[in-house]
Amino acid sequence: MKSDGPRRGALLWVSAGACLWGTDTLFRAPLTVRLSSATIVLMEHLILGVVLLPILWTGRGEWLKLRRKEWLAVVGIAWGGSALGTFLFTEAVHLGNPTTAILLQKAQPIFAALLSGVFLLEPLGMPFWSRLTIALGGAYLIQFGSSIPKAENISPAPLLALGAAGLWGASTVLGRFLLLRTSFLTVTALRIFVALPPLAATVWIQHSRMPSTIDVPMVSGLLLLALIPGFAGLMLYYHGLSHSRASRASVAELCFPATAVLLNWYFLDARVSLFQAAGFLLLFGTILSWETRKV
Repeated sequence: MKSDGPRRGALLWVSAGACLWGTDTLFRAPLTVRLSSATIVLMEHLILGVVLLPILWTGRGEWLKLRRKEWLAVVGIAWGGSALGTFLFTEAVHLGNPTTAILLQKAQPIFAALLSGVFLLEPLGMPFWSRLTIALGGAYLIQFGSSIPKAENISPAPLLALGAAGLWGASTVLGRFLLLRTSFLTVTALRIFVALPPLAATVWIQHSRMPSTIDVPMVSGLLLLALIPGFAGLMLYYHGLSHSRASRASVAELCFPATAVLLNWYFLDARVSLFQAAGFLLLFGTILSWETRKV
């Protein structure tokens, strides 16, 4: 079913999908010990490809009719958000604190709004830029606290996490554009399948390590990663996005880092410092205030 405008309860579907995304690092972090980031993301997409193949086939009547601009949007979502964005996020989890990587996803709605202003010519105005400055201050506190970072001590992890947030924010804008003419099932399948070629090429070019032994924990971890935050999360998210405004959906997506922080604290012992909590609240409050006034 294609998008036909906002509906009551649509944001609850987006929130439900975002909550499932919050389980991501529980499965992803242990896998980074044995597999490269590129290998994890490729295997995740291969599993999803098998699950979504029937949907891709039954929806061929929709994607065969896509115009050039819509195919460019598909490539942007698949290569940018699904392939590169997930790779950057996996690297951020591998190199740094998984909770820090999650908290920095609070910047995603800001990227989405900024790109909407650039590509959709939506006026942003001074309130947007003032809120952006405050939000960046919150992102700074999440990573550095009260200290002044030294160049030699700065980890690439927060930059990778912010890169992922930017790409996922762009995917929200492009996804809403696609859903005007295409069902959420078809968009989900296209996102995964179109991402496979660049992911396979990345693994081949990097000669990324493949597992020397395959055991039950590894297989179960990959399956859970692909099916819970991947398949189920994406399906619920795109179902809700197809009937809600992108700006409001970005508010509902805040359930992703909020859920993940609690799960990481309990299961991965990824503690949250006082400054991280303050930065989290500052960033969350800024985005929530801006979004609720924007729509």
